Amino acid sequence: MYKTEDGREIFVLDGHTHFWDGSPENQANVHGKQFIDCFYAYHTNLSPAEELWEKSKFEKYTADDVYRDLFIDGPDDMAIIQSTYLSDFYKNGFSSIERSSEMASRHPERFIVNGTFDPRDGEKALEYIHYMKENFDIQGVKMYTAEWNGDSKGWALNDPAAYKCFELCDKLGIRNIHVHKGPTIIPLNKDAFDVHDVDYAATDFQNLNWIIEHCGLPRLDDFCWIATQETNVYAGLAVALPFIHSRPRYFGEVMAELLWWVGEDKLLFGSDYAIWTPAWLVDQLWNYQIPEDISAERGGVQLTDEVKEKILGLNAASLYGIDAAAKLKQLNASPIQVAAE
Repeated sequence: MYKTEDGREIFVLDGHTHFWDGSPENQANVHGKQFIDCFYAYHTNLSPAEELWEKSKFEKYTADDVYRDLFIDGPDDMAIIQSTYLSDFYKNGFSSIERSSEMASRHPERFIVNGTFDPRDGEKALEYIHYMKENFDIQGVKMYTAEWNGDSKGWALNDPAAYKCFELCDKLGIRNIHVHKGPTIIPLNKDAFDVHDVDYAATDFQNLNWIIEHCGLPRLDDFCWIATQETNVYAGLAVALPFIHSRPRYFGEVMAELLWWVGEDKLLFGSDYAIWTPAWLVDQLWNYQIPEDISAERGGVQLTDEVKEKILGLNAASLYGIDAAAKLKQLNASPIQVAAE
């Protein structure tokens, strides 16, 4: 948990983390190397110097690393592990539900593991959704619309094949649809991460929660215009948060826009681990205030302690049916244990 200077306990649910293998041994081709190299560039360019990792550890870290960085050295109480396969780039997948679930099973009170699917796989995608629900009881999925699949270099949320998958998710109670709509990663197509398709899917699937990871950056205006009219669209703050260190004024502009347009109840913390670790992000967010001139232009919005508490955990807890107070009580009664490899 995160404790404030006055001893207050803040529930932290890290909504966007990964357990990936981007190592050379798992890279299927040059594109696998390009992808993890681009991730590492984000890490080195936007992190404080004291938070930088060696490249070899960044490419493939251990279960012990995850547990220590999130829950021992870090302030997280719980974390959502997102799946991203990138099967055209990685032999055994980049971040698979099987590998993540095996790691998370050692501490089930701490982790939520989400699945993923590719609508371009047709009937196999529908079968795989059934498989994930039956074997892992998933509550959510991560969509990666720019992922390559053979000759295809991307897909849209409103594709007919995607709608069949979302209909099945709705039927099976898989309510939380996390969608990467943020910066591109080499060699993926930037336009395949455009936010325009969110407008269609959110309108047509009102029972589903659309968590737009990276809040559409660098398309923040488009995202805000969509999210303000769609009551089931949420903003994941992964990628936006590191600017609190590297460009704090820009971070203030992003947060002020989101608070004014989208509202404090629809913003979710995500560290994007292991691109960044949560300890410094949470600490700097708790101590950050939006510059007065930026706030004044947007109705005086501010990051009060109550707003920060919602962002850090309460909003995501609501989407995933977690009683934050009860969870803190449970975790306080259980000593931290180092995960076994």
